[in-house]
Amino acid sequence: MSGPGPGPDPVKVELSAVVFALGGEPARQVPLVLTPDAGQGPDLPTAAYDPGRHPRLQTALRDWVAERTGLELGHVEQLYTFGDPIRSRAGQPHTVSIGYLALVGPEAAAGPAWSPWARWFPWEDRRHGPAPLIGGAILPALAAWAGAEAQRVERVRLLFGTEDHPWRDELALERYELLYEADLVPEAFRDRGEAPPALPPLGSPAPRDHRRIMATGIGRLRGKLKYRPVLFELVGACFTLLELQRAAEAVSGVALHKQNFRRMVERSGLIEPTGSTTARHGGRPAAEYRLAPEATWERRAASVRFGGARRGPPRPD
Repeated sequence: MSGPGPGPDPVKVELSAVVFALGGEPARQVPLVLTPDAGQGPDLPTAAYDPGRHPRLQTALRDWVAERTGLELGHVEQLYTFGDPIRSRAGQPHTVSIGYLALVGPEAAAGPAWSPWARWFPWEDRRHGPAPLIGGAILPALAAWAGAEAQRVERVRLLFGTEDHPWRDELALERYELLYEADLVPEAFRDRGEAPPALPPLGSPAPRDHRRIMATGIGRLRGKLKYRPVLFELVGACFTLLELQRAAEAVSGVALHKQNFRRMVERSGLIEPTGSTTARHGGRPAAEYRLAPEATWERRAASVRFGGARRGPPRPD
């Protein structure tokens, strides 16, 4: 009688943090992602999970990021579990990474560990209109890939907002995955163990599947911006309405209608004037606001639909 068969293959669990912040001048915000160098080029903060030390996953993530970078994370939420076979090397445990979205204020966004997310996704910023890269490189390459296959053609139209389809900013992951499927990013070849050919310059590749994890975080944050006031996690304690609008535009990647935006924010009940003004933008002094301290938890979780302000033309520089 034969004995029991071999046991299941070992699995290693990692935690990967997509930590977002806003940098640059208050009126010209730049969305940033934390990518400390891990020996493979800029990489997401990632650590093996130790259940003996931390019984809760989120606590483990917060403590590890604080130990590694000195940052105290604000808003944190779980994104997705990434466990494709390409993550693991032969003879080693299969690695599963639990991705998290985390937000910190602008005071944390300093130093070389922060990189603009446009480094990996240069087509995602439409504040001044569609990126030239889309019409010059992406759409022609995707048209050649799609050929006459109707389903592929329609996916390109829907994801890149062509032929009267709207641009949906929250579909950042789907756009990246389309480029991956069409063999237009180096990761598609690397994951098959092949050397990539000459490709259009569609952003920098990231180690392992971390560009996919970043795209998941961008899509989640943009989607959440439309129904939860997470934007306040990314701005300072005091801000002008212009600064708040520019922050929303930086995250969403689209221009917002100034009056519609201000009307929605002022009616939300989440902000109050500080009584102070600032001239840091130049020109006439602007009133400063803060998150209203008397706001209840329910009001903090109330809807602030920044997406409803998206009717303005691309704003000038």
